[in-house]
Amino acid sequence: MDVRLTSEQQQLREAAAKLADDLGPGSVADLDDQTRKSRLEKAVSDTGFRSLRSDGASGVEIAIVAEEFARGLVDVPFLGPVLADDLAGRLGRSWSSTHMPESVDLTNSLAAVVESPAELSELSDEDAGRWRALALTATCADIVGSARGTHALAVDYAKVREQYGATIGSYQAVGHLLAESLALIEGSISVLRHAAWAVDELSPLEAIEAARVAKVYCGRAALTVCETSIQVHGGIGNTWECLAHVYLRRVLAAREVWPVKLEELSIGLS
Repeated sequence: MDVRLTSEQQQLREAAAKLADDLGPGSVADLDDQTRKSRLEKAVSDTGFRSLRSDGASGVEIAIVAEEFARGLVDVPFLGPVLADDLAGRLGRSWSSTHMPESVDLTNSLAAVVESPAELSELSDEDAGRWRALALTATCADIVGSARGTHALAVDYAKVREQYGATIGSYQAVGHLLAESLALIEGSISVLRHAAWAVDELSPLEAIEAARVAKVYCGRAALTVCETSIQVHGGIGNTWECLAHVYLRRVLAAREVWPVKLEELSIGLS
C-alpha cells in the first residue's frame, strides 16, 4: 500500500478544504446563519461531492473529503448522502437527495445517515461488507477531521493569548500538550488511510476489521485532542461561544454511529 496521495487526490483534498474554509462556520453564531448554509448546501450539491462513489471514487477519496469537511465543520449532509449513493450504486439504482432529515448534531454531520438500511439485505455478503467498511471508515474520517480542526483552533489561540507578558504557546506545558495532540492526529491519519485503502483493496472482512481498528484508535485519540483543545483555551473553552465544544460534539456523535468495542477486534490495541 502506498500511503501517498496522488496528484488528483491532493487536488480533491484542496477543493474540499477550500469549500470548507470558505463556507464553513467560523464561529458558533455562524451555525444559525441560514444564508451561509444555503450557499454551502448549493456548493456541496453543485460540486458533486455527494455522488463521488458512483462516479468511481475510492474509499481513500471519500475519506479525504469527509476529513476536510469535518475539519471545517461543514454543516450540511455529506456522510449520509455519500453512503446512500454507494448503496444505490450496488443495487443498480439512482440515488435521490430529496429527503434528508435533520440531525441532532449541531453540524448536521450525521444528517441522513441510516445505520441499518433495509436495502442491505438485497446485497451479496461481499457488497454489504464493503458498504459497512465504507460507513465505518467515513465516520472515522469525520472524527479525524474534527480532531485536526480543534487542534488548529487551539494552536491559533495559543499564538495570540497572552499570560504574564508572553503568548501561552511559548510555555512548555502548553507546547507539550499541543505536540502530544499532533502525535495522536498523525497516528490517526495513518490508521485511517489504511482503513480507507482497505475498503476497495482487501476482502470485506479484512476491510471491516481495518475500519474497526481505525474507529477505536481514532475515537480515543480524538477525545484526548478535543479535551486538550478545551484545556488550552482555558475558561473560554468551556463557554458556548468557543467552537471547541462543537468539534467535541461532532466527535462524540461520530463515535456512536456504528460504534466499535475493543473486544470486537481480533487484534489488540494498547
